[in-house]
Amino acid sequence: MPSYRVTLGVGLLLPGVDPAALLPAAADAARALTKVEAQDVAVVAGEARVVVRYLAGDDESAARIGRRVAVRARELAEVWRADVARRSGPRWVPVRGTG
Repeated sequence: MPSYRVTLGVGLLLPGVDPAALLPAAADAARALTKVEAQDVAVVAGEARVVVRYLAGDDESAARIGRRVAVRARELAEVWRADVARRSGPRWVPVRGTG
């Protein structure tokens, strides 16, 4: 089964949200549908990013899981970008119809 990841560009947390809650909530949203391989928070070029890597049978399923992760994250923080990519050898290839 191919490996996918959703990368969320994240801004301010909503009032009252514990910063430590965002990453587990995002990963749990994917975990409800599939196996989660990894999760991470990083700051890249001044942008906070939440990354959840997971398994999916095809691009359509992966995009649906990525949307679910983004919806859950938007309940906790500003999310201005959600990009899904598929692992292809050493590269990550964007999945069309996401973002």
